[in-house]
Amino acid sequence: MAQMLRIAIQKSGRLSEKSLEIIKKCGIKFGSDERVLKEQASNFPLEFLYVRDDDIPAYIRDGVADIGIVGRNEYDEQAIDLQVLRDLGFAKCRLSIAVPQNMQYTGLACLQGMRIATSYPNILGGILKEQGVQASFVQVSGSVEVTPAVGIADAICDLVSTGATLAMNGLKEVQAIYTSTAVMIGRKQIGSSEKEAILKRLMLRIDAVMRAASYKYVIFNLPEEHLDQVSHIVGGMKSPTVTRLMEAGWVSVQTVVAEDTFWDVFEQLKALGAQGILVTPIEKMTE
Repeated sequence: MAQMLRIAIQKSGRLSEKSLEIIKKCGIKFGSDERVLKEQASNFPLEFLYVRDDDIPAYIRDGVADIGIVGRNEYDEQAIDLQVLRDLGFAKCRLSIAVPQNMQYTGLACLQGMRIATSYPNILGGILKEQGVQASFVQVSGSVEVTPAVGIADAICDLVSTGATLAMNGLKEVQAIYTSTAVMIGRKQIGSSEKEAILKRLMLRIDAVMRAASYKYVIFNLPEEHLDQVSHIVGGMKSPTVTRLMEAGWVSVQTVVAEDTFWDVFEQLKALGAQGILVTPIEKMTE
């Protein structure tokens, strides 16, 4: 029987949605019934396990799953003996210190001797140790925001998105100490050569999808006299593709432009007389 690579993914939430989205963009077909906890892809040797995000590192460590997608915060907190295969870049969040609204906060030194409620004692402990701050931790797995109000803690350290929940519980965010994105993790030795080969195929597809998301395909018309200048601006994967137009002195240029530099490139193209600039997303892309 052919082997399958087993991937653990958070059962629900934003991280789950983005994880499944990138796998679908890899051309891998699977169901979408939220009640299902285990399923197989229909056109790729990949099996899915839908579990709690904080259980994923343990599932991989114990060999129940081969790889998984988690927030880097979960990896750094508990997955010391695993490895990050890819930083996927989505599901960004921050781990922040929050204190009661009436507390004056001037820096991490303010936490000296305090009780801090958190789900991430290892991450927090490492950061405070670097700063020479000693504090005691109250480890909780949920409802961290309520702990100061009930006298369990003096401050909290938790993942923050908007800060609305903090305000509702009489707290204020005072310092972000750590940022996290989604990462794909796995054991340092996946197992069989067959599973290694499946993983290599999967990573090839994911890399193509991630690379495509960072670029735009751009087509424009340009006075031929400015072609040398434009080649230094846009580059392309090797060089721009140039086609002569029927109108004398004009060419059509096709190229790929990085998303984060697009507007600077756009302005320079307009200054050189580019016309009919067409920009489209790229679905897949490899070097």
